[in-house]
Amino acid sequence: MTQRTTLITGATQGMGRALALDLAMRGGTVLLHGRDRTRLEAVATEARAAAPGTTIRTYLADLSDLDQVHAMADRIRSAEPYLDGLINNAVAGGGAEPLTRELSRQGHELRFAVNHLAPYALTRDLLPLLTASAPARVINVASIGQETIDFDNVMLERDYEGLRAYCRSKLAMIMATFELAAELQGTGVTVNTLHPAHLMDTNGVRAYGLTPVTSTDEGVRPTVRLLLDPELATATGRYFDQFTDTRAHEQAYDTEARERLMKLTHSLIA
Repeated sequence: MTQRTTLITGATQGMGRALALDLAMRGGTVLLHGRDRTRLEAVATEARAAAPGTTIRTYLADLSDLDQVHAMADRIRSAEPYLDGLINNAVAGGGAEPLTRELSRQGHELRFAVNHLAPYALTRDLLPLLTASAPARVINVASIGQETIDFDNVMLERDYEGLRAYCRSKLAMIMATFELAAELQGTGVTVNTLHPAHLMDTNGVRAYGLTPVTSTDEGVRPTVRLLLDPELATATGRYFDQFTDTRAHEQAYDTEARERLMKLTHSLIA
């Protein structure tokens, strides 16, 4: 691990913070993303204190604004010589007021924007650095909560509910994972996705009114495995339920649905 450079989005709380501390202890360079400067510097300070030999750098951006996503990718490409790992972990959960529909800076439904558009745009923007650093791995932190995407109501302008929006956005992330993995075959960059753990003890779970049943450490272990396990060096285009390679929602294997999603996605992130 000592030569690796890994970027973690959403690294200031929940599983992202736990991932930051875990990877810091393994050495190398760890790049931490957050949208709150105070929280971002706090976790960076914590990681440096825990692992003085590890290089920690921070990147500030609000992933609900695609302009900031693109700008952060530009800064990373300019500043970082290598990028061997990208963990798209940042998330917008069901929300504390799940019947209130929220929008991103560009006017897209917030969960679709943060959980699907932002990680896909960031990954695409960082592909030159990832491919130059190959072998490299992209891990998209999804969820076992997945719901069919209605292409006549993608932004949930009708029948909005926060958890429904979350589940559809996570399925979109999984579908995009499969598409990007197929596109990158032979480049040395693998792309996988996983459900890390059930109802972890995070602010998002509590804000929606759910009771956590597992710790963030339960999610860290399968996520780090996808990043580092030598046996998964060539695994790509797969969905894992924690440590189990399994099938996602059936729509994820609908090639027409994936094509429609990606056409929409590319038009929105341009």
